[in-house]
Amino acid sequence: MAAGDVASTPLAMTTSISQILQYLITRGAAIGVVLGPIAGLLIWLLPLGLEPAAHKACAIVAFMLVYWVTEPIAHGITALLGCFLFWALHATTFAVAFSGFTNPVPWFVFGALLMGQAASRTGLGKRLGYLIMQQVGTTYSRLLLGIITLTLMLQFLIPVPNAQIVMMAPLVIGLVAVFELGARSNIATGLFIILTYTSNLFSKMFLGSSHTILTRGIIEAQMGVQVQWGQWFIAFLPVTLLTVVACWVTIRWLYPPETPTISGGQQYLQESLKAMGPWSWGEWKALVWLSLAITLWTTDFLHQTHPAVIGIGIGLLLTLPKVGVLDTDTVKSVNFLLIIFLGGALSMGNVLEDTQALAIVTQRLMNWITPLLTEPFHAALTLYWSGFFYHFLMPGESPMVSTALPILLTVAETQGYNPVAMGMLWLFSSAGMLFVYQSSILVLGYSYGYFTGRDLLKVGAVVTLVEGLFLMTLPVYWPLIGLPWTTTTPP
Repeated sequence: MAAGDVASTPLAMTTSISQILQYLITRGAAIGVVLGPIAGLLIWLLPLGLEPAAHKACAIVAFMLVYWVTEPIAHGITALLGCFLFWALHATTFAVAFSGFTNPVPWFVFGALLMGQAASRTGLGKRLGYLIMQQVGTTYSRLLLGIITLTLMLQFLIPVPNAQIVMMAPLVIGLVAVFELGARSNIATGLFIILTYTSNLFSKMFLGSSHTILTRGIIEAQMGVQVQWGQWFIAFLPVTLLTVVACWVTIRWLYPPETPTISGGQQYLQESLKAMGPWSWGEWKALVWLSLAITLWTTDFLHQTHPAVIGIGIGLLLTLPKVGVLDTDTVKSVNFLLIIFLGGALSMGNVLEDTQALAIVTQRLMNWITPLLTEPFHAALTLYWSGFFYHFLMPGESPMVSTALPILLTVAETQGYNPVAMGMLWLFSSAGMLFVYQSSILVLGYSYGYFTGRDLLKVGAVVTLVEGLFLMTLPVYWPLIGLPWTTTTPP
């Protein structure tokens, strides 16, 4: 084969694209310093025909998005600066500008960080890592597949993505410690980012998470159509199985291991466990509290306690004298900028909604996509990519569903489309994410410090494209299981 032929192979082309993307990511911070204020000023000066408050909000949001994407400063500082500008420039009131901090999600992340610290500081995470590798194997490939599979299985037991990450994080921290390569090694990044991204992806494919339940609730209340758990599960089953393989291949490609397996294999694991000695009192206490959290999350159908209450409560109990394992210095070491970041992202969505800017954007989006919904394949692509871009303005899956789905269902009712299919596709469109601020699930995984925003951009770009391709199987598959695109002849 000639040299020119080698250069033209798909692998070589993919490598070139990856190098270009890496260059843009590296230069992004320097570009963003200037581009952020320019974007905000441009929106501020353009005659958009909006009310003054909505116009100001859009300009500030443009600035925030550019800074979050390019990362010239910490995400949390950008979030706090944005909240301040919403208030100082009279886009909204102080209460609305900082309303995201009254949401339980940022404080759930705080509790999760404390739980992760407990597993790490006591050595519990490392011990669990050794025990898991004894069962799964000592190769990077097997561990990746094991993490993906276990995350998938947790959808049946704990359908709360944030809780899944909190539960799995100590295990992954332990696995990383066993490899002894550091928090930013390919192995550490690969294991943690696949845990985070698959928790997000699989939560759209099972009727159990808060955003899928919200989607079902809106469909049933507005359209009077019942949505069954089994119907949702079967509808996404092929995509779920394909996603397992795609994520495994993607992470192995983007993050090849520095060492494919633990040197010494099973003998090394046994000797390491022996060297750790018997379980310490701190390990037992951490295990008891983490097990209690998992039990409460699993049985929430009995006690109806919000997952955030459990996460924050257990995190705080871990800081108490005698019963906990964390001291004041450990609590002070938590990165509070991440909590500010998430609170600011939620505040941004609330400001857009309060100023009616989001309603205008939503209505214009629906006016644009409605003519493209007539044919199933076009509709699938239109909803997926429209939702993908809409998600940039509306962080979080539940806000994205609650603001746009009622309008989308009105279109379904007037045009004779199947509301269940439209609702499921709209929620699924939120699965493709590129930036940390787009979901509390991503923020939580990011908060442990094992991957960067740039890592998420690379993985997200690949997985979003792949999921878009998988989506094209649904217009063929769904009618076979009694889920057609249209239900009646449009009036």
